[in-house]
Amino acid sequence: MSTPTPSTSPSAPSRGPAVPPTTARAAPGGLFVRPAGGDGVVLHAVVEGSGPVVVLSAGLAMAWFDWDPVAELLAAAGRTVVTFDRPGHGLSGPAVAPATAAGEAHRIAGLLDALGPRLAGAGVGAGAGFGAGFGASGAGGPRPGGGPVTVVGHSIAGFHVEAFARLCPERTAAVVLVDASVEEDPRTVLPAALRHGAARALGRAVTAVGLPAALGPAARRAVVRASRVGGGDPAARDLVRRCYRTGRVWRGALWENAGYLDAAAEVLALGETHPLTAPATVLAGRDGTDGRGALRWLDRQAGLADRLGARLDVAEPAGHLVMMDRPHQVARAILDAADPDRRAARAPSGDS
Repeated sequence: MSTPTPSTSPSAPSRGPAVPPTTARAAPGGLFVRPAGGDGVVLHAVVEGSGPVVVLSAGLAMAWFDWDPVAELLAAAGRTVVTFDRPGHGLSGPAVAPATAAGEAHRIAGLLDALGPRLAGAGVGAGAGFGAGFGASGAGGPRPGGGPVTVVGHSIAGFHVEAFARLCPERTAAVVLVDASVEEDPRTVLPAALRHGAARALGRAVTAVGLPAALGPAARRAVVRASRVGGGDPAARDLVRRCYRTGRVWRGALWENAGYLDAAAEVLALGETHPLTAPATVLAGRDGTDGRGALRWLDRQAGLADRLGARLDVAEPAGHLVMMDRPHQVARAILDAADPDRRAARAPSGDS
């Protein structure tokens, strides 16, 4: 497949929806790319560091900067770190179709292809791009240079990176699920078309009455506080305003959430046909209490690890936003994931 040239401006590509004017300036160190194939949405990405590649994908309604504490540690440890925003998130263009697990796996592959020259310049397979992407059979085929990557997904993005690891085994060095979403028996009551239509209508309605501009940043900060152990929102206020005052992000989150159970069912189905061959780690957050809900969540994370044949680590104390509460432990789990020697030297942990 062809490799588009990354650009610091979303106006360079010639097809698909452009990034909205209010978000047409990339974050410091960031760039806009439009991966070949797929739905044509312009993606915002930040690349830092040098060495083996780690891709970080945030949870529902989160943004690239939510990984900053972890990304800094990984870059200092000799990794090339790619953080990006899915459609309708952060500074990426608006979503144009319902998200699927396989579709987001393809998006990660396309993003790596688009960033190939930049990743090569960071010291990964110098002079070679990431190349072939998905083969005709759906599996990731060999590509020139680059080397496999570690994919990390938080919350709902756990579905996406698991799908990537199953569909692109040749491109996956390891997979890490950070307090990932888990559904043992996902069932939907309403048809997908009805759910997605309702989400789109609600997104248009809240935008039309000005709720994102009025309440977006405050709502974001309230959710972050509720999802942490004794911490507030560390994100810069100007970045929060820039992202969460837009109806685009609210619409994107609502639309992605409408397909949550579909994505859960999709990855379970993939597990029947596409074995997971890369080493996997499940890093569960535990807030330090012994409440029924906390223990039930830890049990479900253990069940996820069993299903994947993955290592289970526990980050404690930590809320759902483990990358904010325990960034050093998240970084360590990522570094260990693709390194058998590091993994063997350390027992499963709940330490700092």
